[in-house]
Amino acid sequence: MVWEVLNIIGTISFAISGSVVAIEEQFDLLGVFVLGFVTAFGGGMIRNLIIGLPVANIWHQPGLFLTATLTILLIFFLPYHWLRHWKRMGGFFDALGLSAFAIEGAIYAHDAHSTLTTTLIAAVMTGIGGGILRDVLARRKPLIFQSEIYALWALAAGACVGLGLVPNAALQYVLFVIVAVLRIVSLRFGWHLPQKWLSNPQDQVESGIE
Repeated sequence: MVWEVLNIIGTISFAISGSVVAIEEQFDLLGVFVLGFVTAFGGGMIRNLIIGLPVANIWHQPGLFLTATLTILLIFFLPYHWLRHWKRMGGFFDALGLSAFAIEGAIYAHDAHSTLTTTLIAAVMTGIGGGILRDVLARRKPLIFQSEIYALWALAAGACVGLGLVPNAALQYVLFVIVAVLRIVSLRFGWHLPQKWLSNPQDQVESGIE
């Protein structure tokens, strides 16, 4: 039940995220659908490829495909003033999708009796894979390659599942909330991982390089 609930939350959240990005980039209706579906299901496909599970399993989810379709249509036909409100909520939905899919992917791998390493990989790739594909198709720099703390929260979720720290549904839901909140807080306060430049960052600023 936890796996199914997180799958629904992640699908809706990432379908919204992908649709909003597509609309921002002025994609047509087909483009909005493509980006919405890629964001919602791309992470699961990448996860299955990497850990050796059948990719075809992704297509055996008619309920989730219907959920994603209705979500994308809702976003596309929202009035403009509502859509601006949704845009400001982009980070929130991205955090929900990241948390839900990271935990769902980890549970999926853990229940298949995978190793801790495989569980960590499953968590990270399920949580960030769809977002990477979304940003690449939209010709944006993927969040994971920027300084924001993003994939680290998916890795932490995978570690909690793989180490058996959340053995029941209640604790898994608590983990979902914690990871989502941490992602939102890190975004709000600009937490980031260390960076390294080949030139002095101050020199870049003075020369007008952002």
